Parts: sequence; C-alpha cells; structure tokens
Amino acid sequence: MTERIPLLIDTDPGVDDALALLMAFADPRHHLLGLTITAGNVGLAHTVANALKLCEVAGVDVPVYPGCPVPLVHPAEDAAYVHGQDGFGDTGYSPAARPAEDEHAALAILRLAREHSGRLLLVALGPLTNLALALRLDPGLPARIGRLVVMGGAVTGQGNTSVPAEFNIAFDPEAADVVFRAFPMAEVVDWEVVLRHGLLHADIEAWLGAGDARARFYADISRANRKRAEDRRGGRWVSADSLAMAVALRPEGVVKAEDRHLAVELEGRHSRGATVVDWQQRTGRPANARILLAYDQAAYEAQVRAGLGA
Repeated sequence: MTERIPLLIDTDPGVDDALALLMAFADPRHHLLGLTITAGNVGLAHTVANALKLCEVAGVDVPVYPGCPVPLVHPAEDAAYVHGQDGFGDTGYSPAARPAEDEHAALAILRLAREHSGRLLLVALGPLTNLALALRLDPGLPARIGRLVVMGGAVTGQGNTSVPAEFNIAFDPEAADVVFRAFPMAEVVDWEVVLRHGLLHADIEAWLGAGDARARFYADISRANRKRAEDRRGGRWVSADSLAMAVALRPEGVVKAEDRHLAVELEGRHSRGATVVDWQQRTGRPANARILLAYDQAAYEAQVRAGLGA
C-alpha cells in the first residue's frame, strides 16, 4: 500500500471550512497531522472551539493548535454575518470535551514541516496569518513543504469583500504578501473559480439527508448559510474551502490551471487586499501561483458526498 501523504490544515472554521475538513477526515490517502487555527471568519476562541467540535462529531482525534487572534498589522472585520456569530450558524452546540493543544499554530507548522520535510501537504483555508508568522520565524520553511494549496484571492478583481478583494486575503493582506513572496509556487483556488463550481441546493439536501451524524451536524450549522446563498444566488450554493480541499486531496481532478505571477496589493485606496495577477506576463517575474481555472465537477461532488457520509 502506498504510504499516506502527511497533511496539515490551517483553517478558520467557518461553515465552508467545516465541509472541507469533513472531506479531509474521510480521505484514506492522507494522514492528517493536525489543524492549525487562525481568526478570520470569526474570532479565535470560536474557530478553535469549532475545530474541536467538528473533530468530536466526526470521531477524529487530531491535535488542534490555536494560532493568531488578529492580523499581523491592521485590524479587520470578521465574516460572522455569513457564518453566524459563532461561525457555526449559532446553533448552540455543546462544546467539545477535548481541549486544544498548548503549542502555538505557527510553531506547530514549523515542527511538522521539519518532521515531514519535502512531503508535507499544507492546505491554507483562512487568512494566512499563522503561515506568515511561521515564515518570519523560519524563512527556510518553503523548502520543506511538498505542496501548498491556498484558498484565497480574486484573480481578475471580482472579489467578495470589496470590489477587487476576496475575504481571506483582505483580512490580512500583509500576511498574504509575506506568503506569496516566500513560496516559489502555491496552488491557488480563488473566489472566482469557486463561483464556477457551485453545488445544486437539491443535491446538497439529498446528500445531507442520506448521510450520517456528520451530515446531520453539518445540516444544522450550514442551514442559515445555505438559505442566504439561495436567496442571493439562486440554484447553486458555493463552498470555497471545499473546492480548495478537493484540489489538495485529489489534484488529478484539475482540468485546467495557469501558472502566473501573483502579488498582493497593500496600499491601494480602492484595492487593498486585491490579488494582482500578471496574466499577460508583462513583468517578467517568475510564476509563483498555479491558479485553478476548472476542476472535475463530478470528482468534486464525490468528495463532498464522502465527507458527509452520503
């Protein structure tokens, strides 16, 4: 049997993070080493609690490492209006029995990268604050990461937080700038490709109904989010982090991607947090982002169903 791929997920759970994590929990080809947690969708106390609860519901015993409670430099607003004040739909779930680890997320990233040097798959589903801090502590980190998959950005300026910016990057642009400058290549799943890979509400309802305890819990925490999406976008619900996780777990499902140079705008009056992609390769700078343009929809949906136990 092929040795399983070591996997570390940096995340800010979050309804879509939760679905992505369930997908990772269900994938037999990967060995999940832990979850490093940042603030983003909601505050750190909630994102840590949500990660612990999801592990408990899924019966998964992996360490949860709390990380940065705020962006590197400037304060930012969370996305509680999308995910609920607690990030999990304000369902009032009972807290998990297990506590989080004492080790800081940034230190856990560095330690696990050393222990699995050259093989580690690092999936970043939230703001990049923890990873940026790890890079400041050890600039040699990229050489020890096998693959970095980032959910973030809006590669032609059609954002979901401001006109040009996507939430994860806009929450902590300085951190994103540190990461994209440091890594020679990151696989990027941006907001715009997410919009092209929506899931039919009727299918989601069917999968939730056919699933097990994971599906029942996910149905509860995602209900308000799905209703909001249906009111705003009609027949399809989009789940950004789950698409990024599909790319991470099953890269053979990538139908089309382009390698380009990507930079993060830090100072623009109207464009702070924008991901500026050199599509026409005018600058001559080497590509540092493999930007997903299309993923096998059936393969994506199969992974979602597996994560829900459907």
